[in-house]
Amino acid sequence: MGSRRRARESALQILFGLDWVTVDLHAAMNEYWTKFAGERPASYEDVRRHCTELVEGVVEHRAMLDQRLQAASHHWKLDRMSAVDRNILRLGALELLVLGDRVPRKVAINEAVEIAKKFGNEDSSAFVNGILDRVANALGVEKGATAKIGGEKVKRGGKGGSAKVADEETLDESGETP
Repeated sequence: MGSRRRARESALQILFGLDWVTVDLHAAMNEYWTKFAGERPASYEDVRRHCTELVEGVVEHRAMLDQRLQAASHHWKLDRMSAVDRNILRLGALELLVLGDRVPRKVAINEAVEIAKKFGNEDSSAFVNGILDRVANALGVEKGATAKIGGEKVKRGGKGGSAKVADEETLDESGETP
């Protein structure tokens, strides 16, 4: 398993725990790494650093992420979703909406789907895929689309989903053209 996947899985476990217990964010992360992280591979510090970025990102942007997810999840309220699915969706949405300049759409969605297969129920992977696809489409986060990500106008590239600065029409945060 790659270090990025392990960081995502660790972030999911921490966020899942935070759904059930109100504790200090950094205390929760430290407890996870002390008690539940298991083996410490050579890439441990990279895994922990990326996991921290993901957890802090979800906590910081939770209201916006939840709003986007709610808009994309027809007939489903976030509080009625399983805690696992809800937190996988938050992580995937964070990578699409906030970290989109570093994580291509295909990677963000595929990683969320694979984690849903491992941690969710039999329907989780299709559910996560459908909602994240709608989130990405609502903001024009797709191959060849231009979107405003991290305050900069970028055009999604071809292979590998690389982002390039573009002079084309840009979508604002609501998915509308300014």
